[in-house]
Amino acid sequence: MLIIGGGNAGVSLAGRLLRYHVKDVAVIEPRSRHLYQPLFSHIAGGTADAFEAVRLQSAVMPKGAVWIQDKATDVSTGTRTVLLESGSAVTYEHLVVCPGIQNDWTSIPGLKQAMEGPHGASNYEYELAPKAWKLFKDLTRGTVVFTQPPGPASCDGAAQKPMYLACDHWRRQGVLQDIKVVLAVSTPTIFGMDLIDEELNRKIAEYGIEVRYSTELAAVDPEGRTVELTNTVTGTSETLGYDVLHAVPPQSAPEWLKSTELPAAGSRGGFVEVDPVILRHPRFPSIWSLGDAASTLNSKSGAALRMQTKVLAKNLKAVLRGRKPTTTYNQYSACPFVVSRNTVVFSEFNDAYAPMPTIPGWDNLARERRLTYIAERILLPRVYWNLILRGRA
Repeated sequence: MLIIGGGNAGVSLAGRLLRYHVKDVAVIEPRSRHLYQPLFSHIAGGTADAFEAVRLQSAVMPKGAVWIQDKATDVSTGTRTVLLESGSAVTYEHLVVCPGIQNDWTSIPGLKQAMEGPHGASNYEYELAPKAWKLFKDLTRGTVVFTQPPGPASCDGAAQKPMYLACDHWRRQGVLQDIKVVLAVSTPTIFGMDLIDEELNRKIAEYGIEVRYSTELAAVDPEGRTVELTNTVTGTSETLGYDVLHAVPPQSAPEWLKSTELPAAGSRGGFVEVDPVILRHPRFPSIWSLGDAASTLNSKSGAALRMQTKVLAKNLKAVLRGRKPTTTYNQYSACPFVVSRNTVVFSEFNDAYAPMPTIPGWDNLARERRLTYIAERILLPRVYWNLILRGRA
């Protein structure tokens, strides 16, 4: 059993397969450190330290799994072989492709240069998240522009989290009234669910945030410190000056994956083609995929991945034992919006953004709560390191 990717998807799946007594599990992962991305928003917002989001890759690999510290560069479906950057190759009986997603910083003119400059930051890169907090903390007046990318993207709502944390900080420091905060979202509403929109719009009004709906970042001039925002409905553009730019770039599958046979012909983003219910490739039965690299219907998130891991592991175990895969994924996803330094608005939904609560009384729990902040900030990281990565949650 071969797995490409040693992030949340690959490690937690390996742990679950080993618990199901699947033998000869190997994980291809070049990086020496493992990152917990949900904490990046807290690092950018000043409610977590950077060290909390990182562990050695060797420390999180499940006992019994073989770690191949190399990078996949191609998949040959004919020979059932994965080619590696080192020049070697690994054969497989079944292959799970979950290398995650890539940030396309160069897809928007000037964006990469802005991030490298003194006034740009992002919670979507581990190195840029602490920079974001320094910029927010030191700011006492001016204009801050936040951008959220068009989908598909990994937990795209997370682009808003540092904004709310920063606004709460500025309010506590008594400078919020001197800071113009602009948020550009590609969607016609702030999220897409009535209850969640109501809660987020209340916080937006409370902080005095200006929202540009159906709007995407088109270009950045890092030297002049301006952004060009384009309304995708009207086609009109707006140029805004900024003192701080917090941007999240468009995203797609890793470049090497796009050039394989695994994506559907003409697919947007190059994600692995899968049956969205059983997570198996429709053209290559020995190949499976989950997480951000898979072309599932759901909103990409860690909560969705947790459900997918269970489904894929059970289906793979059934196939290995000569049975048909019957466990189905219901397109569940979730996004905890951190809207202050001690509260969260918690959304659970399916691919149509209809509510999909897993907890009784969700309508009440979805509203801004201190309890859900404790769960998201304190409990979930512990569950991740100690249970999810071991295939136990």
